[in-house]
Amino acid sequence: MLTHGELRIEPGPETLAQAREWLAPVRAALGPDFLAAYLTGSVLTQSFDAKQSRINLLVVARTLDTDVLERIAPACRASAAAKSANAGVEPLFLSRRQVEHSIDVFPIEWLEIHERHLLLEGEDLVASLEVPAGFLRLQCEHELRGKHIRLRQTYLLAHDKTEDLERALRGSASGFATLFRTLLRLRGETPPGDSAKVIQRLADVYGLDATGVLGPHLMRYSPRRYKSDEILALYRKFLVEMDRLVNAIDEMHVT
Repeated sequence: MLTHGELRIEPGPETLAQAREWLAPVRAALGPDFLAAYLTGSVLTQSFDAKQSRINLLVVARTLDTDVLERIAPACRASAAAKSANAGVEPLFLSRRQVEHSIDVFPIEWLEIHERHLLLEGEDLVASLEVPAGFLRLQCEHELRGKHIRLRQTYLLAHDKTEDLERALRGSASGFATLFRTLLRLRGETPPGDSAKVIQRLADVYGLDATGVLGPHLMRYSPRRYKSDEILALYRKFLVEMDRLVNAIDEMHVT
């Protein structure tokens, strides 16, 4: 298995400074209730673009009762309004109990954070998290089925509006990429860092047509403009491959 350092990259000094500046007044307002703060998500990947993506910041507190919320709300507003913060930080506040008792509900999200996080300050509570494979399989099937149904509905209602189809594929790219990484983990593999390589490996492992699975990725990251007939073809191929993948997950048994 890869180490945390191999699964993530170190953010640049400007990004770290921005995150720490945002955190400082919030950390002070939490006082003894503060436990830890982490950078998570795309900011720790090579694909991070400060102009388009926000900095995901996870803050864990002993408690987040209403009295604590009243203390930190002004600090959050002040941090978001600061010119240097540039409103580029996307905070998520959780209590320690919420971290410990939400693994069964959000297993994919916690596995992503576990494998790719950077502790800014405090105690690293995330490093010791364990996510059972059974939870991951259930969430993968639930989310993949839901996404597949929504894309099919969009096709039925807007099949003659290729700009809507393109928008749907582009908007789903990140969510599908997360599911694809998790599906590789369920087969005992550490997913590649590059999304296109994840898709290729997913296709190999689950017997899919990689060109058909690439639709959302191409719509989001390719610089070229696609013609209407090309968009329709990509959309149709993706629907077919996702149907095959859902069936494969339905038959999967994990321990």
